[in-house]
Parts: sequence; structure tokens; C-alpha cells
Amino acid sequence: MKHLLYIIIGLAAVASLYFVYVNREQLPPNQRIQPSANITPDEWETKSDEQPPVTVMVTPIEFGKNIEVWKFDIAFDTHSGSLDDDLLKVAALIDDGGNLYKPIAWEGPGPGGHHREGILSFNAINPTPKYVELKIKDVGGITERSFRWNLE
Repeated sequence: MKHLLYIIIGLAAVASLYFVYVNREQLPPNQRIQPSANITPDEWETKSDEQPPVTVMVTPIEFGKNIEVWKFDIAFDTHSGSLDDDLLKVAALIDDGGNLYKPIAWEGPGPGGHHREGILSFNAINPTPKYVELKIKDVGGITERSFRWNLE
């Protein structure tokens, strides 16, 4: 009888794992985020800012020369408060000449919650600068968070 209980618990665990595995890709199409085939995410370094209470991680996924729209995967994580910022208003790219460029699109969940991830897009900067900085202002009470990539 004792062994039967262990078998039932084991089968329940396997069934649960199978259910999670099968349903992991069941997001509606407008919430799926798929990086471009042109550039793999590991070609550009992920930058992070872990100043409490919000951790921000940024990975360029379509970026650099010969790319018309630069896209950055941005993830926010907090365990206090709510992530209510409008990325189209608080984010900007700064080039090596000090010029400021505003984003053109945010593909991801709207404001709210403790975890947000999506794609922030900018028109490519031409000519391609030596470096760019992505600046995000006033998230989690931090005046400015800065993420820099060299393009040369």
C-alpha cells in the first residue's frame, strides 16, 4: 500500500510536468516575442542594472549596421511595487554625438505587475555611431539607468 502511494505521487508529478511542457507555447500571438533570424541574441552582450527595487536586463536582438529597426529585449523584475512605466516615454537612445532618439514601439505587456518583458524598437541611427547608450529614466525610483554598446 505504501508503494502505491509513491507511485501515485510520482505519476502526478510526471503528469504535471507534461502539462506545463505541452502548454508553455500557448500564449496568444500578440504576446509572443520571437527574436529575428538575422542576429542571434548572444551576438550582443546582455546588460543589467540591479539597483533595488527593480532589476532591468537589456539585450539587443536586432542591432547594428544594415539593420533598419534596432530592437532590444528588455526585462523588468521587482518584488515590491508595480511596473507602471511607459517605455515609450522613459527610454531613449543616445549616440556618440549626444543626439537623443526616442523609441518607435513597445511590443510587450502594458503597465502593471512585478515582471514585464518585451521588445523596445528604435529607428536605426545613420550613419552608424561608434557607440549607443540606452537610457531608462525614473524606473523604481532610480533617476537614470544606462546601458552602453560599442558598434565599432
